[in-house]
Amino acid sequence: MRKSILLIQPENEKINRFRRKQFNNFVQITMPYLAGFIDETKYKITLVDEYQQKIPYQRNFDLVAITVNTPNAYHCYTIAEKFRAKGAKVIFGGPHATLLPEEASEHCDSLIVGEAEEIWPKFLGDFYQGNFQQIYRSDAIPDLKDVPLPRWDLLKRSSLMKGAVFSTRGCPYRCAYCNLKQIYHDTFRSRPTSEVIHEISLMKSKFFVFWDDNFFADKAHALELMESLKPLRKKWAAQVTLADCNNDELLQKAREAGCLYLFVGLESFSPSALRGVNKQMNRVGSYQDIIHKLHKHKIMIQAGIVFGFDEDTPATFQHTLEACESLGIDGVTVSILTPLPQTPVHAQMKGEQRLLNEDWSLYNGKTDVVFNPIHMTEEQLLNGYNDFRRQFYSLPSFIKRMRVSRTHLFYNFVMNLGYRLAIKR
Repeated sequence: MRKSILLIQPENEKINRFRRKQFNNFVQITMPYLAGFIDETKYKITLVDEYQQKIPYQRNFDLVAITVNTPNAYHCYTIAEKFRAKGAKVIFGGPHATLLPEEASEHCDSLIVGEAEEIWPKFLGDFYQGNFQQIYRSDAIPDLKDVPLPRWDLLKRSSLMKGAVFSTRGCPYRCAYCNLKQIYHDTFRSRPTSEVIHEISLMKSKFFVFWDDNFFADKAHALELMESLKPLRKKWAAQVTLADCNNDELLQKAREAGCLYLFVGLESFSPSALRGVNKQMNRVGSYQDIIHKLHKHKIMIQAGIVFGFDEDTPATFQHTLEACESLGIDGVTVSILTPLPQTPVHAQMKGEQRLLNEDWSLYNGKTDVVFNPIHMTEEQLLNGYNDFRRQFYSLPSFIKRMRVSRTHLFYNFVMNLGYRLAIKR
């Protein structure tokens, strides 16, 4: 007899309101990927992405699986409480469950800590037999060969935004605000190129994104993958580090393979701020040459910018805007520094008694400041962040940046317009 399982990609109301204003949000890959491991002769699967769907509280399920990130933690605990009250068993996984298992385990029946490729199938087998454990830990480093295809067919969402794939896992760097080293095994790994290409070939959308943490980290793998990608004639984006973009061979192959833009974590234009969070691989003096190189290869740059480093002052926002405009940066993803649990930044700020709270719902990096900055008030940081976003995506700023970039003007205009309309809404 088949058991019923509900997979939830959660999103609390605050973040949902923020993201729904934007039309260029790609889907998260976690739950469609985990659904690929499920034996449908044993389980009847329902998949819900709360970005566009309502959770079916009125239905009964044997098992509810939820991926928990930090800003959604309390929201996930509430979801679990409602389903457990109806008799369902609830299992948590994801970043927050891995970072704070003691806290998360108080709100569920079972918990996956770490990478899921080996322990998720084990749990599913145990649960079906009626004998599951409270905690499953990823002790061995999972092999990323022969992983199942994501179950996009279970997701009720536009095919345009279903294009997501991962080809590598991990990152060789140790930025102080990042929690990748605490979530994954500290070993960089790649999937077989043929399997990645096959998965991409099945996508209905012409556009897709690589969800790799650092797509260029393994140069040989990236070159092989992009060479194989060319015949598919897709358009794509990926996340890389700026230092790896100082390589004409990689950029030429990326352009030939259909790369539209690369997300690059610049984070700051202050060398001391970068040193303070262990991001020395970014050299501010090289920004102009490398960004020019990206544009020469007809690749747009979507820069990650973070405000709230200890070196930042009220003048930082205008200085950053002027720098972005002079460099012709095509787009930015702006965040407020957020001391996520178990990161060095969190430990430092907690030790200095600078944390305003540990209300995880505020730890989203977009809507709230959760610590005391050194050279400005919390209000100045939040207002400066919002003002920067409005000014960067204004028409005058767009014109200034495009005079320098001159890269994919149509796509650039659409991308900037999307962010502009989101901010105005």
